[in-house]
Amino acid sequence: MGSKGRVTIREVAERAGVSTATASRALSGNHPVPPATRARVLRAARDLDYVANAHARALVGGGRKMAAVVVRQVTSPFYAQVAEGVEAEAADRGWLCVVGATGGDAQREMEFVQLMREEGARLVILVGGVVEDDAYRERVAHYAHALDSSGARLVLCGRPAPDPEIPALVVEFDNEAGARAITAHLLSAGHRRIVFLGGLPGNTALDARVAGYRAALAEHGLPPEAAHVVDCGLGRAAGHRAMTELLKSTGEFTAVFAGDDMVAAGALRAIADAGLSVPGDMSVVGYNDIPLAEDFNPPLTTVRTPAEELGRAAVRIALRDPEHAAGAHHLLGTHIVVRDSVGAPPPGRAL
Repeated sequence: MGSKGRVTIREVAERAGVSTATASRALSGNHPVPPATRARVLRAARDLDYVANAHARALVGGGRKMAAVVVRQVTSPFYAQVAEGVEAEAADRGWLCVVGATGGDAQREMEFVQLMREEGARLVILVGGVVEDDAYRERVAHYAHALDSSGARLVLCGRPAPDPEIPALVVEFDNEAGARAITAHLLSAGHRRIVFLGGLPGNTALDARVAGYRAALAEHGLPPEAAHVVDCGLGRAAGHRAMTELLKSTGEFTAVFAGDDMVAAGALRAIADAGLSVPGDMSVVGYNDIPLAEDFNPPLTTVRTPAEELGRAAVRIALRDPEHAAGAHHLLGTHIVVRDSVGAPPPGRAL
């Protein structure tokens, strides 16, 4: 969808060949209208991509102070924390929050965004890293313009905008800086053979973490070939499988930088299954600092991302200055949480 002006109820009425009042009654569903007439009006509205203006509905008491947050999965601790942040900030303002999970299915995402548009959500917040291909860029541009045309706003949370000109707000944290810092922490402990476990080529969040990992190695004088990225994706099962395979290989490494804490959980299990210890035989670090990270065995050194604050900021910034929020970019910081999963390399394996 382009950036054309908002379709009005009058245009729908003209397309359907009825009065504006009849079109309004047919679309509201609150008044008796002949079935054939209602069908013509609904068809016209669909053809014109008409959605009632949420702001106008609010003026007559029909609008909803509602924010919708769209995540890949609700079982992920990171996504759950972001959603909690959105819900908490919305509740503080007397708004409702709706959460939808897509399972990574672009069609489900599109249908949910359209439903929220039709239901009058003022904010639609898409959360998490994505593969930024042409289909994604086209889809997000469509969302942004469609929501804007109905008086709503798109917020990209933890992902960049595919085009700075689209009417969308971006709130994310510095993935690359966090990865650079945690890799430097391993290097300062004496590690030189560090594996990045959990790559997913094209995913914006993980690509930034891999970039930070590579940058830290280079800053410490290591050649590009010192980097070893295992593209196993995210999740505990992926981390366990990939770590099990790594431990069977002949390649020597002394530390693992897991793409997120759930990958780290799987890696810790695989290391224990192999009869090795952390950090005695191997050091492991993660990313996100999920609530369970301090309860891992051993407690996990990781990068704390402001997941709940990310959700809160998405709502707060979008509502603070709605006229200028579109196209704005807000970057939140990260920091290392040091626990017990990092030690010096075993004697004779530091180089």
